[in-house]
Order: sequence, then structure tokens, then C-alpha cells
Amino acid sequence: MPMTRRELFNRIGALAAWAAIAPLASGRAEAKSKAEGVPFSKDWLLEQAQTLAQSPYAGPGAALPGWVADLDWDAYQSIKFRADKVLWAKQDLNFQARLFHLGLFFKKPVMLHEVVGDKAFPITYSRKLFDFGPKVKPPSHPGDLGFAGFRMSVRGDFERDMFSFLGASYFRAVGSTMQYGLSARGLAIDTGMSREEEFPDFRAFWLERPAPDSHTVMIHALLDSPSTTGAYSFAVTAGEPTVMQVEAHLFPRKPIERLGIAPMTSMFQHSEYDRRRGDDFRPEIHDTDGLSMHTGSGEWIWRPLMNPPFTRLNSFFDTNPRGFGLLQRDRNFDHYQDDGAYYDKRPSLWIEPLGDWGKGAVQLVELATQDETFDNIVAFWNPVEPVVPGQRLSFAYRMYWGNEPPVRPNNGEVIATRTGVGGIPGQKQTVYSRKFVVDFRGGRLAELGWKDKLEPVVTASKGRIEAAAARPIKELNGWRCNFDLVPDGADPVDLRLYLRDGQGSAVSETWLYQWQPG
Repeated sequence: MPMTRRELFNRIGALAAWAAIAPLASGRAEAKSKAEGVPFSKDWLLEQAQTLAQSPYAGPGAALPGWVADLDWDAYQSIKFRADKVLWAKQDLNFQARLFHLGLFFKKPVMLHEVVGDKAFPITYSRKLFDFGPKVKPPSHPGDLGFAGFRMSVRGDFERDMFSFLGASYFRAVGSTMQYGLSARGLAIDTGMSREEEFPDFRAFWLERPAPDSHTVMIHALLDSPSTTGAYSFAVTAGEPTVMQVEAHLFPRKPIERLGIAPMTSMFQHSEYDRRRGDDFRPEIHDTDGLSMHTGSGEWIWRPLMNPPFTRLNSFFDTNPRGFGLLQRDRNFDHYQDDGAYYDKRPSLWIEPLGDWGKGAVQLVELATQDETFDNIVAFWNPVEPVVPGQRLSFAYRMYWGNEPPVRPNNGEVIATRTGVGGIPGQKQTVYSRKFVVDFRGGRLAELGWKDKLEPVVTASKGRIEAAAARPIKELNGWRCNFDLVPDGADPVDLRLYLRDGQGSAVSETWLYQWQPG
């Protein structure tokens, strides 16, 4: 017997909490409402998120039917959305949407709606929307299962994704290389803490049908988790870079100790400076290689990513940050030698806060991994103000997905970091030291001649710095700084470096690094 929409709500376990939005979220409206649609607006969605926050959280509820829940990798990959069912294909618009089937890692159903004008129309699940291939045998009447998410493509290449939303509140996009890499999330809660992390879900989406000549598409989403609800809007403009302008309004159900705004998730296994897990024919394996920050005071900071032996959290305190992001600066194929994953083509992601975000910290969580399919890097903004029930927290920001961030330092950028045994080759070490070599290029450095002198300003939280020097390197078209660190214990050492000219002015961004002795 087919599952009704009301039965689906019982399975999700949120009938009471979702009562206010049932006509849209369930699609179980009368025939007249289906034909005419139901009124929709951002203000309406905001009210639903606030109402939902006043009810206890109800999780996914009952398990999916076995034929969906038991799909393996090959079976799930064989399910394809039918080309003749693509959303907006018949309207000849600049965007087209395809839907993801539930299964494999994606077992929490989301409700999808199309918004036309100021009316929303539910997109009802049907087995007729998919080609299942020979590996999957759905029942004749599977009922309304919902969907796992959706992906969007753009005129010029309707076969490949420009962005997608799939799994919890995860989403990602590409730039001109059309190569997926790091992901983003709607929200992060208690990431990198000793207790289990909370993963908020987007429970329903509303996809606005764009105007015929529009190059921007609007997506709205309702977020839900044990700790909070949220109303989100994404204005997405595809290109190089692809730009998402985000509005996020949160309504906490309970206190949240570590709230992560604009979270990014990436993978870093090894590189030229972190070869601890580098037993691979490929010299480097990473989606992104550094955290870049443009502080409220105007300082530019570059923090290379690492694959640490244990979970590590670093907080970079700031007031009203101008921007931050996980970047893939190294785009030389020869440095990766990967003709399958093409890490040299992975997009960077830059976050530009809109308005004043106040005091807080960009937080970086690094986890240990031996598996390049495991995302072990998370970065986000953590506000300093406590999060308590009854609040409404609002944040607006732009996300830039592409080869380069929209803004760059006026000073020289870090282009490479290397480390190895200290001292002078051929001379016996009397005291153990670690050598660091940092290369800079561009910005004000390009204005300097080869006879100019620069001073490396190096500090360490522990131990002492020896033999710091900076010199131009013709082959790099830039400058190289090297120094030795003599540690005085087994604790982590925080290093800080920048280059300054004879007038005492910085001519490079600030390089930060955390080195673990042993």
C-alpha cells in the first residue's frame, strides 16, 4: 500500500512541530491548492523556523524501506534522474535542476518545492522520475519517499553540476574548472570538541524558478537540529567565481557552546611541508592547502594546513573580519601528478562577511587522516557572544567558489612552505634544530629590485630562532626566507613570520605555522 504524505510525516517523526508548514512541506494539499500553489515568501519561511524552534526536536524517525536503505555504492550510482524530467528544461532557462535519490550515505529525506512567482508547489517523489538500471528493483508503488537533495547546472554545460545540496546541510559548487573539491555547510555545532559533533539538516528546500534572462537563481532552505532551527536563502550566480549570497537566520532551542558560522570542510593529507603520511606516488594530496584571513584591522594572514597526529583546534581572534577562506593556491599539476582527482583544479572558497559580525574567532579544526576521501579540515567563524534559547541570530555573507578569491593582499603572498632538519649541510649538529623555508611572491615584492634588503621578522611561542635570512630568488620571481628553530620541549610551537622593508613597513602577508616537536 502506498505511503501517504501524512504517513511520511509520522516516519520523519515531526508531525507536531511541522504542523504549521504541512501544506507546503508535505505536499498533501487539496487539488485546488496543488494547481494554484501555496503562498511563499522569505518572511513566511522565517516565521516557520521561529515556530519550529518552539517545539522539541524530532529526528528522522523510522528507517527507510529496505530496498532504499540497503543500496550499496554500485547500486546507488546506477540510479539516474531522467533527462525528460529535468526541472526547467522545458522553460528554456539558464538553470536546470536534477534531483538526488535517497540511499547509501544519504538517508534523511528532504522536501522539495518549486516557487513560481509568490506561490510554492511541492515536488512529489515518483519512481517515474528515475532510471534505476538493472541493479535496483523498486516496488511498483514505493510511496512518497522524499529526496536526498538536488543539483543545479547552467546553460553552456547542462550535463555537469555547477552546485549541489546533498546530505545534512552540506553543499558545494565549482568555478570555471568545473571540478568539485571542498564543501560548505549551513551551520556547524560543537565541531572539534571532546563530545560528538552535531550536524544540522536542511529539511526542506524551495527552488525559485528564475526569470528567462536571469543568471542568478534563488534557493531557500529550512534548517533543523536538536540545538537550533534556521531559515536560509542563497542567491547563486554561476561563473568564475560562482558567487552565493547567503542570509542565515537562526533560532536556538538550547545553549550552543561552539557555533560555527559559514563553515567550510576540506581534505588535507600531505604536501611538500607535511610528508608524515606521504607514502604515495603523488607528491601532494589535498583539496586546499591553506587558511587565508583578512582581519578587521587589515592584516592578511596565511596559515598552511596540516594533517596532525591528533585533533587540533586553533582560534584566530578578530573583530569584524573582512574575509576568510580555505584556498588551493598551488595549481601546478606537476606538484600532484594526479590525472584522476585533479587536485590542481580544485576550487578555493572565500567568505566575505556582510555587515558587522562583531567579536569572535576564525577557528580551524584539523583532524588526522590516512584516507584522502575523508574530510579532515573544518574552518568557520565562532562568535564570542553566548548562544542562548529565544534569540534570533542573523548573518549575511558572500561565498566565492573558484580559482582565486575576489580580493588579495597588496603585499607578497606565501607560495610555498617547506621544513626539514636544521643546521648547515655537511656540518655536525651540536643542538637539534628544525629548518623552515618560506617563499613569497607578488604584491609590493614585485616592486623591489634584486639589490634591495628585507628583514624577516620571526617569532616563536617557545624555543629560539636562529639564522633568519631573506633573499630574492630569481627562479621564483620572489623572495625566500629561511630560519632554524631550536625547541625547548615537546609542546607545540606557534611560529609567526613576515617580511619588512628598511622603513619598517610590512611587504608580505603574515605566515603562521604550528609545529609539533617529535
